Amino acid sequence: MTLFGTDGIRGVANQEPMTPGTAVKIGQAVADTLCRGTAPSMVIGRDTRISGSMLASAVAAGAASAGIDVYMAGVVPTPAVARLTVLRGAGAGIVISASHNPFTDNGIKVFDGQGLKLSETDEREIEARISANRTQPANGSVLAAGRVARLPDPGDQYAAFLVNRFSKHLKRTRLPVAMDCANGATSMIAPSIFTRLGAAVTALNTTPDGTNINRDCGSEHPENLADVVVRSQAVVGFAFDGDGDRMRAIDETGEILTGDQVIAICAAFLKDIGKLENNRVITTVMSNMGLRMALKKLDIEHGWTAVGDRHVQHEMLRSGSVLGGEDSGHLIFRKYQPTGDGIVAALFLLRVMVERHQPLSRLKQIMEVLPQALVNVRISDKPDLETLPDVAAAIREVEGKLGEQGRVLVRYSGTEPLCRIMVEAISISDAETYSKEIAKALTNAIGSKS
Repeated sequence: MTLFGTDGIRGVANQEPMTPGTAVKIGQAVADTLCRGTAPSMVIGRDTRISGSMLASAVAAGAASAGIDVYMAGVVPTPAVARLTVLRGAGAGIVISASHNPFTDNGIKVFDGQGLKLSETDEREIEARISANRTQPANGSVLAAGRVARLPDPGDQYAAFLVNRFSKHLKRTRLPVAMDCANGATSMIAPSIFTRLGAAVTALNTTPDGTNINRDCGSEHPENLADVVVRSQAVVGFAFDGDGDRMRAIDETGEILTGDQVIAICAAFLKDIGKLENNRVITTVMSNMGLRMALKKLDIEHGWTAVGDRHVQHEMLRSGSVLGGEDSGHLIFRKYQPTGDGIVAALFLLRVMVERHQPLSRLKQIMEVLPQALVNVRISDKPDLETLPDVAAAIREVEGKLGEQGRVLVRYSGTEPLCRIMVEAISISDAETYSKEIAKALTNAIGSKS
């Protein structure tokens, strides 16, 4: 059984593995793996999807049946669950969310007691327990079952933590800020945090109904917010995804920044104020070559990991780095949060603007984004790409054409039946042409017939 992908367990709600029955088993297995001994409790939160309460209740039932006390946080951003898990001294935190996916999907993200995404070892142990039915329900006595209780004011605890951390940098700035909350978990919390810190907030998509999360809004559609930024004369716009662990920034001219650009801006600032510990930034192989070039000019070391913010998170811990993330907008500021946090990323970027006394349109010039084309091919299977001769030949041919003036990255999605083809080149036309050549070979080899 393989349940875990790039970011937890994910699928279509009410279909395996996103069913109440499997969710109960996952709750039991996580409890047995992470919550035994000194931390016999668990925190569970969710985003605004209509299936969220169903799955959260099922996971809670599974954990309680294993004798673990469960604290229900309700609708809160994913990073809030990581923080609350640490504050409660719980052994695990679970978030019911499919992040930026449509409402029909859902997922289960798991944190350990330190607020960290799980290691592959823990994931394999959880999967093994479920496959072998090795979960440990309570010993038959009702007294051995865990309790399920609502966590008091979880959103307020998280908001108070962030306001306290940023108040000395942002209080009473009265800067006009626009944000898109994707009708998701940040809908009530993010506008409140920025308002309490003195910003004049224009907030979009803050009325979730269970089915409108991420629909033509949020980090997947930042162009909508870009128009509002210009019309409202905001100094910056922040577009969050459905569960609030990623953020896309928009400058005052309406131009959308990449996650890599935000990383470059923040890395330079942290180095200047002497807070870039070990002088190292960690990103994934999906980061633009322009980031590598910018960090080299800044004399900052650049470490790379496989795709997935958990890989970035664990490498940051190993190397003692305090800043890392993904170009998609998953950004980790380790001195504030152990995991990716869209609101923290937005607050820190606003702090840089305030302390630099510079608009974002100027700050972003620290990095030149190389043209990049990304093509997703829906596939029917995920064989080793090296076992597909025509695909391997197409990749080698494109790499030969690019030489040192670009790169190719072809990988399977960890959460969807897709193969992602990314090509960087000196021109967008070259990037698009070469990515389509590889996509054609891939479609012929393993393209989905549905």
